[in-house]
Amino acid sequence: MDTHSLQAFLAVTDHGSFSTAAEALFVTQPAISKRIALLEQQLGTRLFDRIGRQVHLTEAGQALLPRARNILRDMEDTSRAISNLAGQVGGTLRIGTSHHIGLHRLPPVLRQFSRRYPTVQLDIHFIDSEEAWEGVLQGDLELGVVTLPPAPDPRVTSEVIWQDPLVFMAAPEHPLAQAQEVSLEMLTAYSAILPSPVTFTRRIVEKLFDDHDLTLNISMSTNYLETIYMMVSIGLGWSVLPATMLDDQVRTLPVTTQLPVRQLGYVMHPARSLSNAGRHFLALLQDQA
Repeated sequence: MDTHSLQAFLAVTDHGSFSTAAEALFVTQPAISKRIALLEQQLGTRLFDRIGRQVHLTEAGQALLPRARNILRDMEDTSRAISNLAGQVGGTLRIGTSHHIGLHRLPPVLRQFSRRYPTVQLDIHFIDSEEAWEGVLQGDLELGVVTLPPAPDPRVTSEVIWQDPLVFMAAPEHPLAQAQEVSLEMLTAYSAILPSPVTFTRRIVEKLFDDHDLTLNISMSTNYLETIYMMVSIGLGWSVLPATMLDDQVRTLPVTTQLPVRQLGYVMHPARSLSNAGRHFLALLQDQA
């Protein structure tokens, strides 16, 4: 049982497709099929049921999945620990971050890091904060730079890097933008455009309205804050977005109830040994705090 076969198994599982797994690993589809066939031969059982274009884990495949992740994680940790002894700052650093943080917060850190450590290959996954969180928990990502949840999660180590104030905003021509004072109840009479229900930001907003026994009137949801901003700026509804996104296309609403401050920071798995590259990246992040 070799690492290439296990990597192929995880890629097919994660992508649900042999062809997509091949693209993710930069190999041909026959190579993926060969690795899976070898693994099935070694284990003496089928790992996938192939029904049409759909690929599903068999019972044996489901049993192998957590073990395969642990094996690859342990081997990576071993390699990292040996490399760390040599003091080398190289290899690949896998990071997960949201599109918003990647656009508005990380560029100075990434620029500085890449100039200091040009031999490190940055493998940056621009995904939802919640997905990056899971990637850290599963061991697929060394670090996540994410929106932190309202309540700490004991399964990860985290640290706040940026305070990210949220504001109610709407287009200048929106009826609420003409008011001298806006209550939460007034907001419920108009369409809201908010991040999707799975996001930490959405949970912050929903909790605020739930605490006041009010029901939001949500017309649209998307995970991309820049898309929400665009829809707000053309008058399709009001939203709650980071204050850093304010400009002359939108206006802060004079809401009488204060929003919580969103916190952005990093997460890492407490049982995982950071690479030298990861430690130096964290040091640059902490300089921003």
